Amino acid sequence: MHRLFFIALLLISSCSAGESYDSGYNRGYSDGYATGYNTTCEIRATLIAGDWETNGYKPGYDAGYAAGSEQCKVDKPQFR
Repeated sequence: MHRLFFIALLLISSCSAGESYDSGYNRGYSDGYATGYNTTCEIRATLIAGDWETNGYKPGYDAGYAAGSEQCKVDKPQFR
């Protein structure tokens, strides 16, 4: 099961070479949001694509992380 997940992750990340900025940003935002929310709320570690070389991924990740962290604080005030 774990092997299948990692193979799928590799295939997905290898397909991002010709990805547009918007697509990279959106994937980064999604990964960042999940990581920010889960880290701030102390839920669990989050697996992400981590495709830092893709154009737009890092800015999206940074914005998503901030938004996810803030949403945790709204949902669970004890983490303020």
